[in-house]
Amino acid sequence: MKSRKTQIQAKVHKIPAIRFEDQKLTSFSGLLIFQALFSRIHLKKRLKECFRHMKVSPIFGRHLMVLLLIVHLLLGFRRLREVDYYRDDPLVLRLMGLRRLPDVSTISRALSQMESEGVENLRNLCRSFVIEGLQREALPRLTLDFDGSVLSTKGHAEGTAVGFNKKKKGSRSYYPLFCTVAQTSQFFDLHHRPGNVHDSNGATGFMLNCFDKARHELNGTLLESRMDSAFFSKETLTSLGSENVKFSASVPFARFPELKERIEQRKRWRTIDREWSYFEAKWKPKSWDTSYRFIFVRRKSRKQHKGPLQLHFFEPRDFNFDYKVIVTNKTESTKAIVQFHNGRGSQEAIFGDAKGDCGLNVIATRKLAGNQIYTLCAMMAHNLSKEIQILAKPAAQRTRPKRPAAWKFRTLDTLRHRVIQRAGRLTRPQGELTLTMSANKAVRKDLLHFLDVVQKAA
Repeated sequence: MKSRKTQIQAKVHKIPAIRFEDQKLTSFSGLLIFQALFSRIHLKKRLKECFRHMKVSPIFGRHLMVLLLIVHLLLGFRRLREVDYYRDDPLVLRLMGLRRLPDVSTISRALSQMESEGVENLRNLCRSFVIEGLQREALPRLTLDFDGSVLSTKGHAEGTAVGFNKKKKGSRSYYPLFCTVAQTSQFFDLHHRPGNVHDSNGATGFMLNCFDKARHELNGTLLESRMDSAFFSKETLTSLGSENVKFSASVPFARFPELKERIEQRKRWRTIDREWSYFEAKWKPKSWDTSYRFIFVRRKSRKQHKGPLQLHFFEPRDFNFDYKVIVTNKTESTKAIVQFHNGRGSQEAIFGDAKGDCGLNVIATRKLAGNQIYTLCAMMAHNLSKEIQILAKPAAQRTRPKRPAAWKFRTLDTLRHRVIQRAGRLTRPQGELTLTMSANKAVRKDLLHFLDVVQKAA
């Protein structure tokens, strides 16, 4: 049916008068799905257990501060002072179980009073939520990736130091070492460090602790790991091998002249595909006791031509080769191992999403423990956004060579735009608490689906 122009277009000139009233309006109707999730995992109760050791119990307990920070980051805010923009939102207050939210100064003071035992308890809780999800999904294998990420600050927060910082040279920073789960795109654990340490600082003990926790809780699951060249050491590889962890690690082959000679003298390379080729050898450095499988890989890349272009002449395409060496204790085909190792780039996407959407790179206070709490809250907000999607849909794929995420995840920013940031009104018709929203079919479908799967999983 064809519509008339007057049925479509409207002339609008006047700006309406503005009035501010308490109408029980919420800007975050989609928080309802996280209220159901928090109830399912008993988040508030378990956060309270993390700070039970503290003798002084203020009106706003430490667990409430942590819960507020998680909600704060889920909503897309980063600075503490931005709490003022939603402190009267009725759905946030219901989610928190409060009649009013604490002042910004109260939140800041609570963060500055945090101590190491509370940080450790919260870290264990964060890891336990991930483990519970993995137990429920019963994945046949678990891929843990390890890498550090710089958290910069312009100030002088406790525990920061000037170190390698590619984006903000000379800035003080933290350099925590993160452990992530490739299959669920979640943070498993972190080892907090100042910004002036090498990537391998404290890495071996942290890695073994992560694998011990995973093996203890996930019986029968095959454990594997991918590492960059910073973690290449006799101690690390020997320890992982003794723990029956299948690994691959980049080799800093510039340190070993013999490896460079092997590459230079090699004439015949075996083909993986049009881009990659390889050869492999059993080898060990002179000071090592055990030989490992070393895979020498080269990648064909186009050679850049500099200078003026002769458009009327034909120039043959010239190529360079980029080389790298991988050490592994895996017994699969070379192609599978190269693809497996190259898949570790997905961890950078996890860091990017967490920093952009969950404030992982925010340094909130001048105190070390307070900043550690804030980082853990950012990790939990990221993990919970993945957890609710894991519950909502079955795994899209199982084991593939590059170990991509087993679910097709939306970013938290996408969830905010589509579900969380929806206007609504809380009313009590005939005494029944009701949240009224606009009749948008897409929002209705997604919101009801999330609520249904979370309630069924409880």
